[in-house]
Amino acid sequence: MKTAAGLALAIVLGVPAIAQDTLTIGIMVPTTGSEATYGQDMANAVNLAIGEINAAGGVLGKQLTSTIGDDGCDAQLAVNAASKLAASGVVGVVGGYCSGATVPTLKIYGDAKIPLIIPAANSTKLIPENPGNAFMINSTGNDQVAKAIEYFNAKGIKKIAIINQGDAYSQDLADLTKKNWEAAGNTVTNFEVTNKGEQDYSAVVTAITAASPDAVFWTAYYADGGLLIRQLRERGYQGLIAVGDGSNSPELFKIAGPAAEGVIAFSNPTAEFLPEAKAFADAYQKQFGAAPGPYSTLSYDAMKLLAWALTTAGTTDSAKVIETLQGANFTETISGPISFTPEKTLARSNFVVLEGKGGAWTLAQ
Repeated sequence: MKTAAGLALAIVLGVPAIAQDTLTIGIMVPTTGSEATYGQDMANAVNLAIGEINAAGGVLGKQLTSTIGDDGCDAQLAVNAASKLAASGVVGVVGGYCSGATVPTLKIYGDAKIPLIIPAANSTKLIPENPGNAFMINSTGNDQVAKAIEYFNAKGIKKIAIINQGDAYSQDLADLTKKNWEAAGNTVTNFEVTNKGEQDYSAVVTAITAASPDAVFWTAYYADGGLLIRQLRERGYQGLIAVGDGSNSPELFKIAGPAAEGVIAFSNPTAEFLPEAKAFADAYQKQFGAAPGPYSTLSYDAMKLLAWALTTAGTTDSAKVIETLQGANFTETISGPISFTPEKTLARSNFVVLEGKGGAWTLAQ
């Protein structure tokens, strides 16, 4: 227990007074805004992992606690959240859903020398901004584009329309797709940019239906993607519609309705398609009264990885924890083994192809 003198000194120095028998983990996710469903699910998964770790004895002889920073999938909110977490004495942070909100936090965590494990955000724009303390356990946009092109080629698709929202995630995925698709001798009929929160996509839909692409690839998030899909089908577009991993939420079906039937998603591995995740999914359902969402498995694994790194390093010293993470070959996961490239990205592709059937995602055949 801290002494009164120790607490007083902490207050005088402006340093947060943290109980000596606990270690605090920061969780940076959107808990407000259009992507809050994803963020709350990620936070739930991290806290589920923390509960299991504590039940097994904790880390370095101490129990773990958590504190959430709401980034709102907004760059300024994310900067504020990261600054507060960095000043709060956390020994590591798990988080980062929207790439555009995650990029400006990298310097904050880097300056504070805090290990950061990113379960979801995967824009390649994160790579050059990484000061060396951040580790991405979701495959990058390069891997997603490779999976998308592989699928399109298998279906004999030659012409695609690409739609993004101009943010770090969706624009990166759109640009990479366009570059690689055209380099392979194929055609991009439309390259459209829409505004977040838009309700009427009639101009974009008109342009796409006039160009008659074989497929439409929406590279942004589900909240707006569901509306676009519905309006495309209502206006008679009959080609393939594909979405990126920002739209792999079951919520897409509530927004798009029957129009989501047959939609293809390029997705990270989700709990329902991972045999190893059954016990996790049951525990999640029991604790939170709902099925785990798309980024729950990666968030859970991110927390387990961070706990492993702290334990293996034998200290909370950030330099040693970061060095341990860089050399990780972590297999005690539900989403697959985790090791890193020199760029601190996942050293394998984890993307799968899903198809909307009967109002739910299924593995595409």
